Amino acid sequence: MENNQQGKECADRSDLVSEDGKNSKSIVCQRCGSKVLCPGAAVFAEKELFLPSMRKKSNLSPKEGSVDGDTLTAHWFVDDMYTFENVGFTKDVGKIKYLVCADCEIGPIGWHCLDDKKSFFVAVERVNHA
Repeated sequence: MENNQQGKECADRSDLVSEDGKNSKSIVCQRCGSKVLCPGAAVFAEKELFLPSMRKKSNLSPKEGSVDGDTLTAHWFVDDMYTFENVGFTKDVGKIKYLVCADCEIGPIGWHCLDDKKSFFVAVERVNHA
């Protein structure tokens, strides 16, 4: 069954990634449908990143040391914050700002390290494609 799931993921991914490695569809918020990125605006990248569980922005700050979440590897990479159609940023969490939907504030949908001003990652699993 695991092989079948991997095959399905590859087929799904090929539907989302163009031949030049960019997103072939609009990237939209899972909750409200607001457009985050236009087609062709981001490059598919595999990088292992930890993202806290999805919730409203006001609840994102870790309060008691341990944060539940997921380690995700499939992301859309953007090198300029002005490429986004609609995205918000959390307050600094260490050297990281998490990306959230600017309309409904659900997130985190992505990750930005303050050490690298040209690296923004949006998790493929945390957004929809239209």
